[in-house]
Amino acid sequence: MLQTIVGCGWRSRSSKPAPTHVGKPGAGFSFELTDEQEFQAAARKFAVEEIIPVAAQYDKTGEYPFPLIKWAWELGLMNSHVPESCGGLGLGSFEACLITEELAYRCTGVQTAIEANSLGQMPVIIAGNEHQQKKYLGRMTEEPMMCAYFVTEPGAGSDVASIKTKAEKKGHEYVVNGQKMGITNGRKANRYFLLARTNPAPKAPASKAFTGFIVEADSPGIQIGKKEMNMGQHCSETRGIVFEDVRVLKENVLIAEGAGFKITMAAFDKTKPPVAAGAVGLAKRALDEATRYALERKIFGKAIVEHQAVSFSLAAMAMEVELVRMAYQRAAWEVDTGRRNTYYASIAKAFAGDIANQVATDAVQIFGGNGFNTEYPVEQLMRDAKIYQIYEGTAQIQRMIKAHEHVGKFKA
Repeated sequence: MLQTIVGCGWRSRSSKPAPTHVGKPGAGFSFELTDEQEFQAAARKFAVEEIIPVAAQYDKTGEYPFPLIKWAWELGLMNSHVPESCGGLGLGSFEACLITEELAYRCTGVQTAIEANSLGQMPVIIAGNEHQQKKYLGRMTEEPMMCAYFVTEPGAGSDVASIKTKAEKKGHEYVVNGQKMGITNGRKANRYFLLARTNPAPKAPASKAFTGFIVEADSPGIQIGKKEMNMGQHCSETRGIVFEDVRVLKENVLIAEGAGFKITMAAFDKTKPPVAAGAVGLAKRALDEATRYALERKIFGKAIVEHQAVSFSLAAMAMEVELVRMAYQRAAWEVDTGRRNTYYASIAKAFAGDIANQVATDAVQIFGGNGFNTEYPVEQLMRDAKIYQIYEGTAQIQRMIKAHEHVGKFKA
């Protein structure tokens, strides 16, 4: 379906600068979506018909949603970033975010399992040579395969420079030893992006101390840990992984030895907008559920929406959802125009994570006692929201980045 749209010359009006028309106030800047609504419609139809009926069951059992992932792949809702030269759709970040928001509206656990592929692919997209891209990205378009992003460790989360996993060069290979944790799709992935230390000097700068590798999941020496029992997004599987004398060919190094940290940071800049879009999808779902409930629930002889305390709460939630959507769209637009988007990506990621948690909490409050009950959807939304303030850089780390970027403008 999506391939057909792209083949007809589709291009988002919002993902490229619009022409300027002199003398018309506001011309050249538009909030109108054109053909990308077809992408939204396809994602929405899939989410309503396939995800909604089974979302609660997946949350209860924690089972990995591979049947949904396989169907999403067949519809073209996965791997949207893969370049056309590798058989992919080559969509921009803006278009990918529209798809992500629709999927997350129905279930962020399923959305995260799908979106982890984009994170695992991004280092190869931005730093892989032609051979690496065709080999490892091309596979993703031939069958529903998964990939993963191996950066986080027990002692190194947002502090990427503290990574201890090491890769020692021996001839035409690197020997990897270390441990990763909290890896989405860790057991399901067919290949990994791995960040490891190749310069053992304690004072080596991060910009030169780490190297990015492409690692096959079936490489000898990889030990997969048990599934981590998380607070929310139960069907999005995360695991710890141990590397014990795992051999990686030199040809699987991205760019060159020592370039890994820069690749990792660049990948995060490009994947934060979709993460923010996922948080917006959750927040919008919480708002809609709370609104419907407020129209139906009666107290003191009238629907609770008619009480100012509730209506004002809904109004605040609606304002927050609309504003944070514009934040992720700006960050995605910056990516698609080829600009460095670190500043806007951090704003979108932090703002969206905070808003998702606030709106989900407010929704539970509007539901009252029923909001604390697993028979109602907002309970799961509140649990699922928390991770958006944590993964791909905590809310606090995003504020550090924003402060650095903001102050840097005045020091330049």
